[in-house]
Amino acid sequence: MAHFFEGYFKTISEKINRADAGSLETVCRYLKGAGREHKKVIIAGNGASAAISSHVSVDMTKNTGLRAINFNEYDLITCLANDCGYEKWIEKALELYAEPGDVIILISSSGSSENIINAARKAKEMGLKVVTLSGFSKDNLLKKLGDVNLWVDSNEYNIVETVHQTWLLAVVDKLTENRKQEAGRRRR
Repeated sequence: MAHFFEGYFKTISEKINRADAGSLETVCRYLKGAGREHKKVIIAGNGASAAISSHVSVDMTKNTGLRAINFNEYDLITCLANDCGYEKWIEKALELYAEPGDVIILISSSGSSENIINAARKAKEMGLKVVTLSGFSKDNLLKKLGDVNLWVDSNEYNIVETVHQTWLLAVVDKLTENRKQEAGRRRR
């Protein structure tokens, strides 16, 4: 039994440590730029990726001062899915809430969720910066649609989702640290 956990945590650690630091820095630049321009960050996903969206958007707003939202209100989801179809509900939410200059972070473990792919296409059309997080196939469609792409080399949902959450919270922590340093410089 202990061998399972040792192997499991070793796998997660290896995947987390394969983060592309340059891509994470680019995400930080996009988010800081959105803040300077008084734009917002929109984060969306399905299932566990939606839960990650909630966690990250709350921490981002509270700790970094960026306006971050997610589309996890069940009344919004069911209304738009009922009216437009599940595959287009996030796309419609973007039409209602997004504006050029916003940054959208789209999370799909497989990189093939139709509603997330449609949202990426719509976001590009609307002039949003598109950050994607995916796993599974290295050639997944979502990865091809992002301005910056964070990909996990795994076919296991929990591994991919754990790594996605860790990478996004690392971005939040980096922006939080930057904010503290800037506040310290202003006080001097």
